[in-house]
Amino acid sequence: MNVTIYHNPACGTSRNTLAMIRNAGIEPTVIEYVQAPPSRAELVKMIADAGLTVRQAIREKGTPYAELGLDDPALTDDQLLDAMLEHPILINRPFVVTPFGARLARPSELVLDILPDTHKGAFTKEDGEKVLDAEGKRVV
Repeated sequence: MNVTIYHNPACGTSRNTLAMIRNAGIEPTVIEYVQAPPSRAELVKMIADAGLTVRQAIREKGTPYAELGLDDPALTDDQLLDAMLEHPILINRPFVVTPFGARLARPSELVLDILPDTHKGAFTKEDGEKVLDAEGKRVV
């Protein structure tokens, strides 16, 4: 199965998402988007396929969001996209693309909505939160 994760290894949510993909028996294409950002067309498609607005796909925390004045509601989607491509750290993460769709996996377990039900047993996030039981089923 062709799965791509736009990953930041410094992010716990991104690490958990990558581990959940691997727990499903899938070795994804891992793109460290801060060093290798998507093209404008790829970014626009990912955001749209995930059902988000451009503004919903921007990361504020730990980025130059405030310094760049990106909280200005008058900014257009094109202006926001320009900022995201100039400063890829502004792209929220992790985005995951599979044949079943695209998601901004925040929280990380949202990735389960676009993965096959092929999980290899239990999964617990780095913070100790149980996500999948011993049979690979979601813990509610």
